Amino acid sequence: MKQKSLLMGLTAVAVVSDAMLLPFYPQFFAARFGVHDPQHVGAYLAAMCLTVMLALPLWARVVRHMPLLQLLVFTQLAAGLLCLYCYWSSSLAGFWLLSLAMIACKGSYLLVYPQLMALAGKDEHTATVGLLSVIVHFGGIAGALLGGLALQHMDGGQVFLLMAAGDALQIGICLYLLWWQPLPAPQVANPALPPLVDDGERLSGVYRLGLLMLLFYFSAYLVRAFFALHWQAVSGIADSRLAAAVFALPALLALGGLWHNRRRARAGQEPLGSLPSMLLLGCAGLLLQALPDMLSLLAGRCLFGWALFQLTVQLDVQLFRLGTPASYAADYSKINFCQNLGVLAASYAAGLLVAGQGLATPFLVAAGGFVLTALAYPLLAARQRKLLAA
Repeated sequence: MKQKSLLMGLTAVAVVSDAMLLPFYPQFFAARFGVHDPQHVGAYLAAMCLTVMLALPLWARVVRHMPLLQLLVFTQLAAGLLCLYCYWSSSLAGFWLLSLAMIACKGSYLLVYPQLMALAGKDEHTATVGLLSVIVHFGGIAGALLGGLALQHMDGGQVFLLMAAGDALQIGICLYLLWWQPLPAPQVANPALPPLVDDGERLSGVYRLGLLMLLFYFSAYLVRAFFALHWQAVSGIADSRLAAAVFALPALLALGGLWHNRRRARAGQEPLGSLPSMLLLGCAGLLLQALPDMLSLLAGRCLFGWALFQLTVQLDVQLFRLGTPASYAADYSKINFCQNLGVLAASYAAGLLVAGQGLATPFLVAAGGFVLTALAYPLLAARQRKLLAA
């Protein structure tokens, strides 16, 4: 469907735009405002995460009363204008205020995800989630590469002009869809039939899944911040480009996982491996990455990347199986809050662990988190299985 492809493209543009400065905020704050304190950068990244956590439920409420594409036209226009203000801003406090407002507006594009799931049939959910996961993986890499190239030829502030151009492109896609390719109405249940899951049970399932997501995302993101330093220490190779390539291995495994899942879907089969087994596979990958051996680290990185993709898909699909198209946006905003809370906690914990115990410690703690998630899954997901089997 052309509409779904355009929405996927909109998501890709948004992810690339958001990732341009993400790896380079220490350099940006040092060059633009003379701030060299890493704690300041950490606080800013945490504030960005918190802003999205608080803004997304608000946008989920707004889309109950207006179409998503109309909302995105206004929010991305506001985000683009705020990008221009960030480019001109010379005050550190003003930059914080304007940029966080920009992040709040940009975050509305996350509701494209539940919109795509509402347009897709239940049998297409796994494939759609997998494709979006790959888009996020490669969009983040592409954005970081584009941001790095831009910083070689311009100052950090000018990257905000590229981000504003991304917002303008998103507005163009939204206007095209509104005027020439209107979206079909999402699939809805027959109102004459009783719902399979009542609201109370559905929300209970969403909150249980949210706790699993929080623990999973905390464990998965715990190993991101200092991975490049860990790789360089283990391999003895200081080349940052090679470190970036090893860091990106999970994206390649996600692409392989998408091909594998689609092949099994064409054969009428579910993705290979249950959620607990993928958690244990990911645990093995994390432990291998903690070893002071380059080949073990590479093997562990591949195992971890495969498990990470499959776990992300399986957990997200469970969310959309619990709800209905009418509830997808509200349910997703709750789950996204839990995901970002896990990422936020991981960002703080990683620094404390590395400072106190060394670069390998986050991998050991993350492996323990995966085991704990596997043990908690039967307790937290037992009710979901009963509801989905009803």
